[in-house]
Amino acid sequence: MQLKKVLTLRTIVATSAGLTLSSSTFVAAVQVASFLAGNAAWLAILTGGLLCMTAALCFSELNGMTPSAAGIRLYFSKAFNDRLALTVSMLYMVVIMGVIGAESYVLAQVLSEIWPAVPALVWILAMFSVVTTLNVVGIKIAGGFQDILTYGLILSLVALAFIALVKVDFHLDTPLATGGVVGLVNAVAVGVFLFIGFEWVTPLAEEVTHHRLISRGMLLAIGLLSVIYSLFTVAMTAVVPRDVLDGSPIPQLIFARSILGDAGVAWMVALTLTASITTFNAGLISVSRFIYATAREHALPKVFSKVSIRFVTPWVAILTIFVIGLTISVVVLVTHRYLILVNMAAAMECVIYVLAAMAVIMLRKKNPAADRPYRIPAGYIIPGTCVVVFTGLAMAIFAISPLVLLYIGLGLLFCTWYVNVVVPELKRRYQAQKATIRKRRRPAVRKTDQNGD
Repeated sequence: MQLKKVLTLRTIVATSAGLTLSSSTFVAAVQVASFLAGNAAWLAILTGGLLCMTAALCFSELNGMTPSAAGIRLYFSKAFNDRLALTVSMLYMVVIMGVIGAESYVLAQVLSEIWPAVPALVWILAMFSVVTTLNVVGIKIAGGFQDILTYGLILSLVALAFIALVKVDFHLDTPLATGGVVGLVNAVAVGVFLFIGFEWVTPLAEEVTHHRLISRGMLLAIGLLSVIYSLFTVAMTAVVPRDVLDGSPIPQLIFARSILGDAGVAWMVALTLTASITTFNAGLISVSRFIYATAREHALPKVFSKVSIRFVTPWVAILTIFVIGLTISVVVLVTHRYLILVNMAAAMECVIYVLAAMAVIMLRKKNPAADRPYRIPAGYIIPGTCVVVFTGLAMAIFAISPLVLLYIGLGLLFCTWYVNVVVPELKRRYQAQKATIRKRRRPAVRKTDQNGD
């Protein structure tokens, strides 16, 4: 059964932006500002957005050539080989689900400030249950839900930023005073991570009304987020001293209380909850499609490819992510090790961006005459820049946090074992089942032929 082509540009932008608009981005935004001397946070954020656009352009060319729910697995398979593609993409999806755990921790910190008597797990379970139900019922409903939450979140952040700037009669006195090259480079590096996850929207390629909407949606989302992050970060640091915001897991609450008191806190709690929901909802939409497509190609057990007859959604894949996401969230709430998941996600995103740019280069050499509905201009300059920039950022993360390299290495070993041992067995069983079905059909065909004679 095929998935429905019902998603429009509005939902693609909302999904791509919603994936990056998480609760942890407020913490990262403060980090960007802490590296700089003046009001130059906007400069670092816009630069980070431009660098991410190089990766978005690479994904645009790849998606135009192969619009599929399999997404990056199919891109990398055509550029490199199937085993490498499956290994990397499976590791990628596992790390993505780890982001849910980090989001849950930040959400728990925010809610405990307001309702300390209610266990954080209750809120997380309620959020997961609502979003999972919406996704099972239908992608159009889940997409509409994503639209309302994401655009509501965006408008609220802009409104709070303007209220803050007007309240302090803000003037951009030192827009280019970065305090030095080293600080600017560090700020840009963190600024890049404000946008990671925008490409998770590519698995929706089979459900959009036109495949070009994926490319447009990613680029529009990055552009929109660049402006919003810049405005909100400048507003936060203009109202609250940086040393107060820096190091706090809830800088957005400190900011909201400073400008609107208890009403501001209530508003920001609602926004933080919305940010967590949009991240989980968008992640659930995209990762479930990857699981569905991988099972459809017999690299995962067949049960994961089941589609609801009534709602036409991959319900088994959706429920699987619900269970995994909830499990990871519980572990993070107990251990408080959320930063390691954030760093793993950032490093893995850099690796994926590098491979996407290399895939563009490889496919141009392998199939120069292939149909490319969208082709990156300026030859190899943009994909080459993407390779260099994100390779450097990945190496920086590994150098700062060796545990990230260790955990990703262990995950890579497990995924390699799965691809080389389990996947061949799954495909062998599938072929055996097909052969058995053919044998059962042959006697019936022969009997029909004899009666006809």
